[in-house]
Amino acid sequence: MEVIVLAGGLGTRLRSVVKEIPKCLAPVGGRPFLGYLLDWLKGQGVDHVVFSVGYLREQVIDFVQSQDWPFTYDFAVEEAPLGTGGGIRLALEKCRENQVFVVNGDTFYPVDLKSIPFNYAVTLALKPMKDFDRYGSVSVAPQPVVENYFSQGFAKNQFSETSTNPPHIEKSQPVAKNQFSSDSTKLMLQVIEFQEKKHCEEGLINGGVYAIDRGRLELGVLPERFSFEKEVLEPGAALGEIGGWASDAFFIDIGIPEDYQKAQWAIPAWFAVQEASEAVLKADATTLFLDRDGVLNRHIPGYVTKWSEWEWMPGILPAMALWARKFAHIVLVTNQRGVGKGIMTDAELAQVHAHMMQDVLDAGGRIDLILTCTAVSDEDPRRKPHPGMFYEASNLFPDIDAKSSVMLGDAPSDSAFAKNCNMQFILLNPEAAS
Repeated sequence: MEVIVLAGGLGTRLRSVVKEIPKCLAPVGGRPFLGYLLDWLKGQGVDHVVFSVGYLREQVIDFVQSQDWPFTYDFAVEEAPLGTGGGIRLALEKCRENQVFVVNGDTFYPVDLKSIPFNYAVTLALKPMKDFDRYGSVSVAPQPVVENYFSQGFAKNQFSETSTNPPHIEKSQPVAKNQFSSDSTKLMLQVIEFQEKKHCEEGLINGGVYAIDRGRLELGVLPERFSFEKEVLEPGAALGEIGGWASDAFFIDIGIPEDYQKAQWAIPAWFAVQEASEAVLKADATTLFLDRDGVLNRHIPGYVTKWSEWEWMPGILPAMALWARKFAHIVLVTNQRGVGKGIMTDAELAQVHAHMMQDVLDAGGRIDLILTCTAVSDEDPRRKPHPGMFYEASNLFPDIDAKSSVMLGDAPSDSAFAKNCNMQFILLNPEAAS
């Protein structure tokens, strides 16, 4: 698998917080962002990476060369700015395969690359979003049933096989989030049109991950400097040569200061969730016990008293969809002392959990039982680390036993709870949730 990483961006919007380093090397959690991007690509089985570099390229080259990577790599150096299109074209000259992925060096959108088909000249990974205005939306339709309708070749056209009359397809309606709830649920689409930035209640955006079929794309006819978006994607959509592949995988663009600040915890948290999820899936168990705060949602100072304060741990919803297929029972056990202290009511806690459950179900996951301990006293037998909630769960589900159970948590009380119940324990790195 070959991937081009666009690592030559100027990072103009980020200069207020990150100066004199390329945007792709902006520190996230004390480490260059590019390191996280390459760690994700390692997990995808990539064997060759071409870095498209320009601005402050020496720093990017030094970083890459200072690390040991399980893939070979090359650098496509822009001596002068070539635009997104010129940079991709230059990098493609150093690629060896006909099918190549392109990812942005300032965006983290860890989709399953192996699942993206090369059905079009260019296929975009599309991220479903709600209530947004930072990005232009993408109009789509289901992939047409008619195949092989690109019959004529045209000189001086970037698409090697196009038709002047591709099948007429109506523009898409807003797409419900639960159609793309995880990387295990995908829909192949045809891109019809790109919409300008404006407020959108619900839709799809270009996630900055492209699958390019070089056999159907000839970029040599275009100027030395050009925009891939304006000169390839937009006309390609009109010709029926741009596909879409939707995934609700975690997405963050570090190109603006507010999202860059969120990335400081969110990207390390995503990796922590992936590591914990792999361990959960390998566990020899039929029942999964889960802590809540720091596992399902990000820790905040105090208590989550209303749904607007809830923030999902990145990647946890797709993970829960996988866990739902493995375990006979999934039980949430959570200490919620805020109710006992009068900071929130039982009804408010129930409202938070109702919203939580709806998101879990929309993502293809499930929680079979929610047990909460609202007692203030540490001596209450139901309060973790005491095993009271385990006994309650085993009374409700008689087939639950400790030897075939595993607990996922982030705190010493979770580890002690597992020990007191004689069950396995998996730690989700607590630093990632803070």
